[in-house]
Amino acid sequence: MQTLPTTARTQDLYIQANRLEATFLSQMLAHAGLDRAVEGMGGGPGAAQFASFLRDAQAESMVQAGGIGLSEALFRALAARDGSARDTGAADAA
Repeated sequence: MQTLPTTARTQDLYIQANRLEATFLSQMLAHAGLDRAVEGMGGGPGAAQFASFLRDAQAESMVQAGGIGLSEALFRALAARDGSARDTGAADAA
């Protein structure tokens, strides 16, 4: 069940949670060797400089498609710590 933001404050927390999940996924993709695949396609030394941009875009796309659930857990934790879930009633989606 996904928690949806209901106020501007919870929307900010939701965006930050998504950004953190995207950063985490980008690092996981890097450690999985995604950067080496870009170099193997004949990109030369310039490809290595821009590989992180491609990896970041892929990670953001993964999060937009549902991700691995990390942003949901982060959002709930941030909202609970901030008091936003209690004060504003962050809505649960079915």
